[in-house]
Amino acid sequence: MEQQNFDIFLVATPGLEAPLAAEAAALGWTPVTQPGGVTISGGWPDVWRANLWLRGATRVLARVGGFRAMHLAQLDKRARKFPWASILRPDLPVKVETTCRASRIYHAGAATQRIARAIGETLGVPVTDDAPVTLKARIEDDLVTFSVDTTGESLHKRGYKQAVAKAPLRETMAAMFLREMGYDGSQPVLDPMCGSGTFPIEAAEIALGLAPGRSRDFAFQQLASFDPAAWEALRQPRALRAVPVQFFGSDRDPGAIRMSIANAERAGVAGVTRFAVSAIADLEAPDCAPGLIMLNPPYGTRIGNKGPLFGLHAQMGERFRSRFAGWRVGMVTTEAGLARATGLPWQEPGPIVAHGGLKVRLWRTGPL
Repeated sequence: MEQQNFDIFLVATPGLEAPLAAEAAALGWTPVTQPGGVTISGGWPDVWRANLWLRGATRVLARVGGFRAMHLAQLDKRARKFPWASILRPDLPVKVETTCRASRIYHAGAATQRIARAIGETLGVPVTDDAPVTLKARIEDDLVTFSVDTTGESLHKRGYKQAVAKAPLRETMAAMFLREMGYDGSQPVLDPMCGSGTFPIEAAEIALGLAPGRSRDFAFQQLASFDPAAWEALRQPRALRAVPVQFFGSDRDPGAIRMSIANAERAGVAGVTRFAVSAIADLEAPDCAPGLIMLNPPYGTRIGNKGPLFGLHAQMGERFRSRFAGWRVGMVTTEAGLARATGLPWQEPGPIVAHGGLKVRLWRTGPL
């Protein structure tokens, strides 16, 4: 069968489109950055590879086609002629979601009904709200575009993390913040407030060359275009790179350290990570070359109030300056005041990034 190319939209965390585009380019695609994500072009094998290998995307949408429609009757007629059988399986339910913008068809609910009925009556596919596959219809300037969500559960769910700490940083965000720090897998990484271990585990996976999607399933496995043999070949484990023990996490909470150790074991990176109970005041540089200190400290918005946090940040800055010569610091926070309380020599902070209703930024230093 001839391989047909289409647009593939990689959904980004708002504010992290640029590092996602850089990641897609490093994997061999030609990305076009847009608000909210990155577009690449390819066929179904590219969809599978994007889900398997991209660390920064939250989901992968396959833009499978479309047409113009000025009114509901036209939408109904053209939706019945669309080649659904090449995309959807008749035995698996689908969910239809529609958005309308600047179009003569302005009622999303009515449009959803017409599309769902057309699919149901031409292909026999049951349409349900809890289906494993979601079809997204966007009607903009009278142009209907169909996209299939090929991911399912968000890509930050790597499949290894059963335990999470309070206010966790998503794996997708951690990976992109590491990329923005210039991390390439060769540098040591330390998180002195590691919570459930996201930064050290993500850094270790990158260093070892592990695919982030290796331990989970995807919605594309439920599509008519899915080729199990080709997918199995694509996800065959590669030989792991040889990596020293250089990914460290500490936290004053013993429960967080237990979580981190369990998560690292499930992720297959226990051999190159070390986690220990330690307060910031007792923090010592590990016995390795200088690398990156990456942390997502409490902001005072979700957990407790801000007052004591200024003292904690000042103590943290002092500790980093006195014990971590040559290390670079990357700190994720909502509060410029808390970042400045560290007294660290910050560069211009990164773009605003949406994090669970909060607006965070990455603050970076050069070598201390």
